[in-house]
Amino acid sequence: MYMEITDEIVPVYKSYKDRVFRLLFKDKKRLLELYNALNDTSYTDENALEITTLDNAIFMSMKNDVSFIVDSDMCLYEHQSTYCPNMPLRGFLYFADLIYSEVIGCIYWWPGLY
Repeated sequence: MYMEITDEIVPVYKSYKDRVFRLLFKDKKRLLELYNALNDTSYTDENALEITTLDNAIFMSMKNDVSFIVDSDMCLYEHQSTYCPNMPLRGFLYFADLIYSEVIGCIYWWPGLY
């Protein structure tokens, strides 16, 4: 069976996976399974995981990212269906926003800290 090559332009629906990645990994149990699988660890305590996904992330019109902190590791996972050469910059800006929100949270809860 061969695929027929034509000049027909087929539309690409990039938004069909929009939010599916987030929906799948909004559950702490699944998110911890993802972390364990990618980092060769065996954490079992879901309460040790703090979800830190940003709602209004920079450059992201689609919500296909999850971020969390586990065992002092700040993790960011983003689903990409196409090549994206600016991922290092996007990751840097995302982590900068996460760190900023963590620092502001510390200052808010411990006013004498700063």
